[in-house]
Amino acid sequence: MQVVSTNTTRLCSSKSVVSINGKVPGPTLYAREGDNVLVRVHNHVPNNITIHWHGVRQLRTGWSDGPAYVTQCPIQSGQSFLYNFTLTGQRGTLLWHAHISWLRATVYGAIVILPKKGVPYPFPKPDGEKVIVLGYSLQVASGKTYLLRIVNAAVNDELFLKIAGHKLTVVETDAAYTKPFTTDTIFLGPGQTTNALLTADQTAGKYTIAVSPFMDTVVPVDNVTAVGFLRYKGIQPFSPPHLTATPPINATAVTAAFASGLRSLNSPNYPAAVPQTVDHSLLFAIGVGVNPCPTCVNGTKTVADINNVSFVLPTVALLQAHYFKLQGIFTDDFPANPPSPYNYTGNPPANLQTTNGTKVYRLGFNETVEVVLQGTSLIAPESHPIHLHGFNFFVVGKGLGNFDKGKDPSSFNLVDPVERNTMSVPTAGWTAIRFRADNPGKTM
Repeated sequence: MQVVSTNTTRLCSSKSVVSINGKVPGPTLYAREGDNVLVRVHNHVPNNITIHWHGVRQLRTGWSDGPAYVTQCPIQSGQSFLYNFTLTGQRGTLLWHAHISWLRATVYGAIVILPKKGVPYPFPKPDGEKVIVLGYSLQVASGKTYLLRIVNAAVNDELFLKIAGHKLTVVETDAAYTKPFTTDTIFLGPGQTTNALLTADQTAGKYTIAVSPFMDTVVPVDNVTAVGFLRYKGIQPFSPPHLTATPPINATAVTAAFASGLRSLNSPNYPAAVPQTVDHSLLFAIGVGVNPCPTCVNGTKTVADINNVSFVLPTVALLQAHYFKLQGIFTDDFPANPPSPYNYTGNPPANLQTTNGTKVYRLGFNETVEVVLQGTSLIAPESHPIHLHGFNFFVVGKGLGNFDKGKDPSSFNLVDPVERNTMSVPTAGWTAIRFRADNPGKTM
């Protein structure tokens, strides 16, 4: 991969951006389950760069995960770095992207993990496959079925996707197979991927592909619908398209219906290994707080927090502290529960606690963990995207309002919950996940 500057044009305006191999999005990485992957990244721009392989489990290869100053030093201008990891127990579609500053906005692409040779898909073999990084045009043939590998590479936006006149059958999310689920609307959070089958079963023509944002609170967003086209072979490019209506921007019910329809495949070949017992039960309240900021206009700034703690970069690099065994940089005092009382649904707390170190919650190898993530602030963005590096997890429960530990666990799905590496916690709602701590050296 060559990190270079390239000119790109959007809406009649051109500017220079950082890219991979001069393309936005960058190249699609193709591999098979079980392959050892070697990717050398050469940095030819003034900016530091790292690459995160979003969703790859990185079993004992955490140094190839990509977060700058956490698992690796950034690749400086004129330097290169070799990423080396094995794709273990995963097949489907994932995302790669820059993991430093805001370079993720232009440095990103898809990862396609094919099954091992000779191993079929657990669904009818499609006639073709298309990678969609939400910016596209598709050409199809009547009567054929296509596997669409859909990637949300947006930095912050949750998105709806619809194709006029066509249904989509979801068969995989975040490189984990699902029970076939048919819908007319796909919903993806930042970094999420979805594989869906599309059959070209409509009258030959040109059909609108619409991507629109989801936002169900008062935070302003760029409410723009991006449009592409599904074009049947033989149809003229300038034929008038069939249009589709996008969901309302605050269509919470649509997002809830999509989430509730997702289930792990849970077949003999692909069982859902949902932890039935829990060694550690954690409650993380996720919200927005206010910190002093002498250089800001109002003297304060909003910051994200978990359990009323917001991370502040330490003055000593994390890798430096680990290598030289420096004390006081890593601390084990991260609270397993939010402070009490905690205002789940009101205004953000003032004078938010911060830390100049890295607070961690340490787990034993192969212990099982349940985390309930509680959304807290009504003025926060529509939801809180959560990505767990190095692990997949099962989404065993979800609801609105405050989590009730005496009642809500009885509704958990411990049979076939969807398996993901990224998900969203609803505003003033909660999501419960379970996973096994089987990847030494990784932290949440």
